[in-house]
Amino acid sequence: MEASRSPADSPSPDRDPNPNPNPNSNSIASSSPVWPTIDGPLGLSEEDSVGYARRFYRFGFALLPWLWAVNCFYFWPVLSHKRSFPQIRRYVIRSAIGFSVFSAVLCAWAFTFAIGGEGLFGSVWNQLVMYNLADKWGLTGWD
Repeated sequence: MEASRSPADSPSPDRDPNPNPNPNSNSIASSSPVWPTIDGPLGLSEEDSVGYARRFYRFGFALLPWLWAVNCFYFWPVLSHKRSFPQIRRYVIRSAIGFSVFSAVLCAWAFTFAIGGEGLFGSVWNQLVMYNLADKWGLTGWD
């Protein structure tokens, strides 16, 4: 049995048991993406992308924080690869942070009113809620 084995079948310390099928270590798959936007070659050039990312980031401060989420979604390849497009990446990272903070504040506000209610705010609750505003001003017509 041992005599029927060929030398290629026996493991040798010099041979790599798992050779890399891709000899180029700087392939596109392992480095930064080619396109900065999710729509690939149909999307914007890198120069235009910087302008759009900057505008989405700045307009997010104008009480439009959903643009920060759009910025993160549209430039997802930039967000998911650490060393890609550094000029765009800073705006996308800041947009992600801004949207996270906005979402946390919005959820805290919503849960405070939804869970806390009158038990948390006491007698001030009737002045804070909007559902009895029509009754207060006599707009319902249910006298």
